[in-house]
Amino acid sequence: MQIGIDGLPLTLPKTGVGHYTFDLAQALAKAAPESELELVYPSTFPPVSFEQNQVEDGPRENLKLKRVVVGPLARHWWSIGLPRYIRRRKLQLFHGTNYDIPLRRGCATVLTIHDLSLLLYPETHPKRNVNRALRRLPLMARTADAIIVPTESIRREVCEHFKLSHEQVFAIPEAARSSFRPIGPTETAALRRRLGVGENFLLAVGTIEPRKNLGVLLSAFEEVARAQPDTALQLVIAGGHGWLSGPLYQALEKSPVRRHIVLTDYLHDDDLRALYSSCRAFVYPSIYEGFGLPPLEAMACGAPVIASRIPTLIETLDDAAHFFDPQNSEQLAQAIIQVTTDLELRQRLLNAGLQQAGKFSWERTAQSTLEVYEVARKKFMGRK
Repeated sequence: MQIGIDGLPLTLPKTGVGHYTFDLAQALAKAAPESELELVYPSTFPPVSFEQNQVEDGPRENLKLKRVVVGPLARHWWSIGLPRYIRRRKLQLFHGTNYDIPLRRGCATVLTIHDLSLLLYPETHPKRNVNRALRRLPLMARTADAIIVPTESIRREVCEHFKLSHEQVFAIPEAARSSFRPIGPTETAALRRRLGVGENFLLAVGTIEPRKNLGVLLSAFEEVARAQPDTALQLVIAGGHGWLSGPLYQALEKSPVRRHIVLTDYLHDDDLRALYSSCRAFVYPSIYEGFGLPPLEAMACGAPVIASRIPTLIETLDDAAHFFDPQNSEQLAQAIIQVTTDLELRQRLLNAGLQQAGKFSWERTAQSTLEVYEVARKKFMGRK
């Protein structure tokens, strides 16, 4: 099969959607060696290379990065440039991994909807992005031959919101990358020294934006410091600047525990693995998620996980995490104290987390995705 995949998420530093796009493409190329896959994006964006994307075992022969040269008209990528390219290359299927597909279609289309935060929590996103989603996402959902979501929770939301049947929407979980695995303290020491991180720290990972609920984490950390004034516990926040991050940075600078907080900005996988593997606990206070990849990555590295009690995280993490009400900083503070001081609880969470992370793999994700591709192709051919 000739398959096109949206390469635009790879043109920026990779966060959740970028990792999903690249890891899925690699796994698909391995699972379907007879297919030709292209990660497609227009020349209005900077070049992307496999070297930038830390391919562990080298790029697959049947997976290419295609930077399509576009002129004044074709630079309108979704309406003109991409449909032209699909026709020229005779692609049989296009997978929009970031909420977008071309509405003028010359092939079967599969759409991934990671979550509905733009529609359900519009106050946590720039208004321009919300307006675009309100205008385009219903059209995309109705046009796609098949829709992929990461959890059954999001599947229910998508079916309800867009009035779709469950047969059109497929829940396919993601997975931690193989690079995320436990490593020893001697391998993490150099990075921690460079970042100013000691041996006793909490870790939070994710783009710094309102939906990640880091204000509640800050309040909880301050409560822990008041309850344990002699503690050497640090809070490490690893993530790039997102929208509306200003108020959080102001609160951090004014916090009485500011000297115990380390902000690392965006980190690549090797650095993240070192922090996941050496943290006292990983904390994920998000108020809404589509899947919850960072806590699963933390589990794969042997970190005890404290996570918000929300449907998607309960589904993804099962009973391997210590859950708390994301609106309750006192409850989070108690969870932090419990997990960091109770050795038996920490060990139970560590063991359960490793086991839970092992239930997911990109190989299984790719195989399930290929099955959806076949469903989409049959539906598209039936429309002709």
